[in-house]
Amino acid sequence: MTVRRRPVRKLQTQGVHHITLVGADRRTSVAFWEGVLGMPLVFEQPNLDNPAENHLYFDPGDGRLVTVFTNEDRARDATRTATDAGCVHHLAFSVSQATFRQAVERLDERGIRHSGVRDRGFMDSIYFDDPLGLLIELSSYRFEPPAGFTHPDVLLAAHRLRVARGDRSIDQVHLADAIQELVERSRGSLSDDRDPKDPYRR
Repeated sequence: MTVRRRPVRKLQTQGVHHITLVGADRRTSVAFWEGVLGMPLVFEQPNLDNPAENHLYFDPGDGRLVTVFTNEDRARDATRTATDAGCVHHLAFSVSQATFRQAVERLDERGIRHSGVRDRGFMDSIYFDDPLGLLIELSSYRFEPPAGFTHPDVLLAAHRLRVARGDRSIDQVHLADAIQELVERSRGSLSDDRDPKDPYRR
C-alpha cells in the first residue's frame, strides 16, 4: 500500500510582529527606549507568563513593537551581551538622514560611547550599547525605493547587479541602476527605445 505524504509547506511571515528583550528595572528601560531613542511607551501590563515581571511595550515608529520584561529586583549590568551562536548580535533601527546627521552630536552630549559613522555603501550606520550591554545600531538608507517597491526590492535587484559585475559589495551605483531597472520593468512607456539618450548632441 502506498502512503501518500502531505506536501511540506511554509509558515509565511509578513513582517516582524515584535521583539521582546529581558530588561532590568522599569526606569532604565523607559529612560533608554523612550528617553534616548524616542520610542513612546504605549502599553504596560504584567508579564502573563511570569507575575514577578512587568511587560513594557514601545513603539519604534513603524507600527511594530519592541517590548521589555522588567523586574525591580534585577540589577543593571552593562557587560556586552553574549554573541555566541543563537544569540542576538545587535538590533538596528531606522532613522532619517536628518536624525542620522545629528547622531554623533546627540550621543556625545550624553557621553554615550559609539562607533562613529560607518559607511555601508547602501546605508550609513552608527553603533552603541544600551545600558544592559546590547549593541544598538542606528541605520539610515541612502536611497528611497520607487513607488510601489520596498527597500528590500531595491537591495535584491542591486545584489544581482553587483554579483553580475563581480563587485565585492553593494554601492550607490548598484542602487541607482537597480532603481532604474525596477522603474523600467514596472512602468510602461510609449517609447519603442528606452535606452539612455543624449539630447544635447546634434
